[in-house]
Amino acid sequence: MTKYDQKELKKRLTPEAYAVTQESATERPFTGQYDDWWQEGIFVDVVSGKPLFSSTDKFDAGCGWPAFSKPIDDLEIIEKLDRSIIGRDRTEVRSADADSHLGHVFEDGPKETGGLRYCINSAALRFIPKADLVQAGYSDYLALFD
Repeated sequence: MTKYDQKELKKRLTPEAYAVTQESATERPFTGQYDDWWQEGIFVDVVSGKPLFSSTDKFDAGCGWPAFSKPIDDLEIIEKLDRSIIGRDRTEVRSADADSHLGHVFEDGPKETGGLRYCINSAALRFIPKADLVQAGYSDYLALFD
């Protein structure tokens, strides 16, 4: 895990992105940029730039946040027990490299893709369009769209 300077992150990230990724906040439902976003590309951790999710695994869960059936690479995601809501255990999802809070994973996703729903805050993500993957240094991920 890479340690990021908090002062630098406060300068680089929007206040909402900082609150979500560093303070485990949650953006209001249906307000995030990527909730209703259907372009081809990948979603990377806004802190580290590590690839996390592909548009090929995004689906409309109707929950108000971007939903994915799986991460690009399980090794880039950490799952932790979240007991922040009294009487309700949830599974928090964090980025492995930056330890950024991303959202939560639930077991109510599409059965045909394994039944998982990664419910992720838009503020924790940056989108790289398929057309820009090579230029942005993510050419290895073009294979996701073949």
